Amino acid sequence: MSGSLTWPMLGLILFCVLAETAREVCFKQAAQQGALRLALARPVTWLGVLFWAVELLAWTAVLERVPLSLAFPLMALSYVVIVLAGAAIFKENINLRHATGVFLVTAGVACVGVTGL
Repeated sequence: MSGSLTWPMLGLILFCVLAETAREVCFKQAAQQGALRLALARPVTWLGVLFWAVELLAWTAVLERVPLSLAFPLMALSYVVIVLAGAAIFKENINLRHATGVFLVTAGVACVGVTGL
């Protein structure tokens, strides 16, 4: 491992963030049916599982090349993207405290990312 974050690896981490977001959106969509038994029967649940599997492979490739102390904090971007997806897709409310937390997570990720490049 080189110990640094390259642009291709940053791109792969961002792919992992998007795959994680897609997975959570799929699971939320499936969960809106209510019962776990019904959710397991919905194709969107299994699409979420597929996103999880693809993310697992991509994340393993990242961890082969990037220190965990750099890669994992960058995955915190998923918190930001998932909040935005929840607001856009499911019309979830984001209050000022929530938005401030998302901003602070983003600022922390920026600090870690700039340090590693």
